Amino acid sequence: MSTSTSPIVIIVGTNRPDSMSRKIAEYYQDILSQFDAPSIILDLVNLPHDFTVSAMYENSGKNEAFNNLKALLEKTDKFVFIVPEYNGSYPGVLKAFIDGLPYPNSFSNKKAALVGLSSNMQGAALALSHLNDVFSYLGMNTLALRVKLAQIRSHYQDKIISNALYKELLEMQAEQIIRF
Repeated sequence: MSTSTSPIVIIVGTNRPDSMSRKIAEYYQDILSQFDAPSIILDLVNLPHDFTVSAMYENSGKNEAFNNLKALLEKTDKFVFIVPEYNGSYPGVLKAFIDGLPYPNSFSNKKAALVGLSSNMQGAALALSHLNDVFSYLGMNTLALRVKLAQIRSHYQDKIISNALYKELLEMQAEQIIRF
């Protein structure tokens, strides 16, 4: 079913070690592999700890580890963002990462699927709305189907999502990003 030549990059939208976002990214990667769509997980936990000073502004291009992550993004045209809700929005590290990328070309005319997760009942709806606004500004095309995984810890255990609707929505979205 895969229609893209480059792998879909799944971005874990937090730098928290062993995050639920990472687990959902791996779950999503399994769905994509069932559709024969290659993917790579880019986990923000692998960002250089000092990237906001060593890779941005006057130091742009000087941090090799950050440059390697940036190069991965330049080679793809489709993304899946797994975004946890932090304080009513998305994590600041994700914003800093986006801000550290070349403007406007990093995401211009590229495509993204957004998945939000939260421990509350909103499923990171505000976080996804805020992120979608940023992507709109950057020229990124986002899928209309934004999957919101509310109270995710109650529905995920041992690499299994127990909520049938969540599973169905993730599979639908994965098919859509492949064909997008």
